[in-house]
Amino acid sequence: MTQFTDLGLAKPLLKALADEGYATPTPIQAQAIPGVMSGKDLLGIAQTGTGKTAAFALPILHRLAENRKPAPRRSARVLVLAPTRELATQIGESFKTYGKHMGVSVAVIFGGVKYGGQMRAMAPGVDILVATPGRLLDHLGEKSMTLEGVEILVLDEADQMLDMGFIVPIRKIIKFVPRVRQNLFFSATMPSEIEKLSAEILNPNPLKVSVTPQATTVDRVNQRVVFVEQQRKRALLAELFDDGSFKRVIVFTRTKRGADRVARGLEQAGVEAASIHGDKSQGQRERALAEFKAGNVRALVATDIAARGIDIDAVTHVVQYELPNVPESYVHRIGRTARAGADGSAVAFCADDERNLLKDIEKVTRQRIPSFDRRNDRHLGAATAAMPDAGKPERSAQGKPQPHRGSHAPKRNRNHGGGGNAGHRHEGAPARPAGDKPAFKGPNRGGNRGRGGAGRSGGGGGRSSGSTGVWSNR
Repeated sequence: MTQFTDLGLAKPLLKALADEGYATPTPIQAQAIPGVMSGKDLLGIAQTGTGKTAAFALPILHRLAENRKPAPRRSARVLVLAPTRELATQIGESFKTYGKHMGVSVAVIFGGVKYGGQMRAMAPGVDILVATPGRLLDHLGEKSMTLEGVEILVLDEADQMLDMGFIVPIRKIIKFVPRVRQNLFFSATMPSEIEKLSAEILNPNPLKVSVTPQATTVDRVNQRVVFVEQQRKRALLAELFDDGSFKRVIVFTRTKRGADRVARGLEQAGVEAASIHGDKSQGQRERALAEFKAGNVRALVATDIAARGIDIDAVTHVVQYELPNVPESYVHRIGRTARAGADGSAVAFCADDERNLLKDIEKVTRQRIPSFDRRNDRHLGAATAAMPDAGKPERSAQGKPQPHRGSHAPKRNRNHGGGGNAGHRHEGAPARPAGDKPAFKGPNRGGNRGRGGAGRSGGGGGRSSGSTGVWSNR
């Protein structure tokens, strides 16, 4: 099996990896790192949780280590574009962790906060700039920074950029970057518009790496759909938490107001909950995430801002209180669980007016999701007890999920005592394999336009300011 020591990475990087306890690269890291180190352009098809941040951060840092020189004033040698403040912050933290023995400078900028701190951080020039497109364009328009020193351009989560309307801003930003450069392009899916954008950005014959079929769901996630009347979703959600295995749960809603309403409903039912969405201030979002990570709240209720922008270990369950309008979002939502080698479960509530959304999801994922019908129950009872194996879909003798049951209820588990927690596979996250998700312990992929601010560095030697939306490590 390939080890990081086999890839030819610079010694300071190997030391940083050893510090973090990582020895074995993930598939995308093993495939991408040698090619990027050699200067090739890269087209990577990878979902979150595959270790792709390290797949580009490590070889980029290696190239910087091999060619040390100061960055031009008000510019950067490496530009990473990310769709949300959470993802931008996480990427910056990863560069800081991997580059801690190299003395690299890193700045992270995003919108929704004052410009002054960001301008001061960029004034001397930095090795690596991680930015959201909107705020970067603002700085370029004000000429408070330039991109004339960029040698490597990284576009992360390109398909989410498309969903958030960032394709036009990205094309504008590209005009400020030198034509001669290395390009790294990552996307979980490849719709036609993204394929066209990749052809515009990448040099001919890029290295292509695909670690999962596009738009497929995570194999380790036990999925099910529960058919339930819209007005009974709140009660069913509360009853899911009677199952003690629902330890750390992300609940997705379609709207900001809905997220707040669902969080309040859980609190009233005695379940510790917090909500996170685009209307929350950066301080509120950071506090909610910190409480969730610390285990002080069991439920984090979120809009799709959290679908890709938040990476939290040991999320046991994802509940889709409302199905997403964009079927690909279903994939990214359930990707919040079963990370770093752990198992996880995903429950989706489906009201009658959401049936077409479910059909679209099953078409995109190319699978029938096991379903359970709760619409005719006079009393919801123990929600998970009515679902075979406490949340795992019924399986055939060959171990394959049974076909979609439509509106027909499956045979019920008659044991209604104790919240139906019998036999649940996930009792907490197992130890993560070395190298599976190197170096960051905070947020990773969201649905916000990246216009809010977070800017926290973790570790010594860094400079941080949550109020200025800039994180810099020198």
